[in-house]
Amino acid sequence: MITFLDGILEEKQPARVVMNVGGVGYELAVPLSSFDQLPPEGEKARVLIYHHITDASQALFGFSSEEERRMFTLLLGVNGIGPKIAVSALSGLSVRELKTALVESDVKRISSISGIGKKTAERVIVELRDKFTTGETLEALAGAGAEPGDTRLRDAALALISLGYKQDDARKMVQKFAGDTEASVEEIIRKSLTGK
Repeated sequence: MITFLDGILEEKQPARVVMNVGGVGYELAVPLSSFDQLPPEGEKARVLIYHHITDASQALFGFSSEEERRMFTLLLGVNGIGPKIAVSALSGLSVRELKTALVESDVKRISSISGIGKKTAERVIVELRDKFTTGETLEALAGAGAEPGDTRLRDAALALISLGYKQDDARKMVQKFAGDTEASVEEIIRKSLTGK
């Protein structure tokens, strides 16, 4: 099984790249989110791989992060979702947006992905929403409106949960302050508790 490729990015097109590793060219299908993270053609790159093998064919799928590869693998585990639809899902929504949609059972958001209808979206939600750790779930819920890398809302929500608030209530309380980029975790907690 191929886990990653480390070599020269020979060709780069949306949804398809070719990696030159020791003189061998590997063609990879990649979601747009990973494509955007790749360096220009001719430069060195390291791409995480999912090696998809069926009776009829083999294909390599490339990802810029372990989080993307894990989401791709989870999507493949759902009946009716193949690699093309899984790549489409990661091209249409970020991993964070997908997690949030799954945790919040947002059928409309999931069915907005090309190739996924309402019934398939419902199946995806039922099968995947419990696959995330408590921390991932809280990050998806608390960070739904936050900037990537901003953990203040998640930390504030965790603090409120430890004070006895329900997970959904804590998320709603801190979400009001998603736009306040200057507030510290402590200030968000205090404002959430006082409502000001």
